[in-house]
Amino acid sequence: MEGTPVTVESIREVGPDTVALELETPEEFDARPGQFVLLRAVPRDVDGDETVDDDEVVMRHYTLSSSSVGETFEITVGIDPEGDLSPWLADLEGGETVHVEGPYGTITYEGDEDVVVVAGGPGVGPAVAIAEAAHESGHDAVVIYRADAPAHMDRLEALEDAGADVLVDESGQSETDRTGGGEIDEDGAGGELEDAIATHVDDGQVYAFGFADFVTAVADAIDAAGGDSDEALIENFG
Repeated sequence: MEGTPVTVESIREVGPDTVALELETPEEFDARPGQFVLLRAVPRDVDGDETVDDDEVVMRHYTLSSSSVGETFEITVGIDPEGDLSPWLADLEGGETVHVEGPYGTITYEGDEDVVVVAGGPGVGPAVAIAEAAHESGHDAVVIYRADAPAHMDRLEALEDAGADVLVDESGQSETDRTGGGEIDEDGAGGELEDAIATHVDDGQVYAFGFADFVTAVADAIDAAGGDSDEALIENFG
């Protein structure tokens, strides 16, 4: 199997249908908040000397949700009950091996400025990573997060306690919004989120993470608020 084999050190539940995996850090793995890895695994028990057919290997991209990389790093996995990989990852107990490649991605936080991070659904992973990294480097952070079933609430509450502005918007969400889509509407949840963007658009470098409809609507909200969406760092999950 391609990629670097790493040990799954631990798994913990971080929200409804959401887990965080702590993975062994490969040698010379120098990742920044905002970057992602390609994870490969065969979602079944594999004997040590067994030859694995390439057709059995499942690959998925996951963005780092840890603010820094030491002996381990973290990714956050939203569980799709019908998925090929995420249910298997969620059932791991630690000690198993997966393969990773990367880090990839040019959207990074370098610890040098205040940030405003807008996240939809699974975008909360990199959002909390960047916000925590900003605080750790002495900068201010704003997190604007829209999800029907929020994850990483403990970390968001800790950020708020440390002085960050945190808006968690649960209203007006459908199940599909969490797993892949959802637009900002003029009423309800969308209006609240647009207002938050308008309030904070000039408070730091703007990042946005989420699926296509979400980040497109965020870009529109930035422009409507007098900002420049071309200057925002936006990661479209597809």
